[in-house]
Amino acid sequence: MILYLDSSALAKRYLIETRSADVERVIVEAEQTGTAMITRAEVSAAIAKAVRMNWVGRDEALKALAAFQSQWATLFRLHIRETTVERADSLAWAHGLRGYDAVHMACAAIWQESVGGPITVATFDEQQWEVAQKLGLAVWPESL
Repeated sequence: MILYLDSSALAKRYLIETRSADVERVIVEAEQTGTAMITRAEVSAAIAKAVRMNWVGRDEALKALAAFQSQWATLFRLHIRETTVERADSLAWAHGLRGYDAVHMACAAIWQESVGGPITVATFDEQQWEVAQKLGLAVWPESL
């Protein structure tokens, strides 16, 4: 399985939350894992938010951030090009997606087209989960 991780899924690898163990398991099972370049900023922001909201302590967050940053290079990173933004523009309008959610869906769809085989999108965002299926992408988890 080739696995596209959006920020909501990848953040669970570094912040202990509901379904974190499931995310780790699906990552280990995947032949290849990838994400959009914007995910780097989004996951770091999620870790910072966890500190602001007092969900985790600063030391725990710094360890999570260091783990994330050290593992970033192991992910296939999809670059955001004009064609990606153009696709995201269309998806945002057609499906009422937020900006970066549309970029995630565009990246996953373009990646699937480029490999010529199925891509599974890991997301915990219900709207992205539904749009991914409409775009012919497999989704994980099987239900939200």
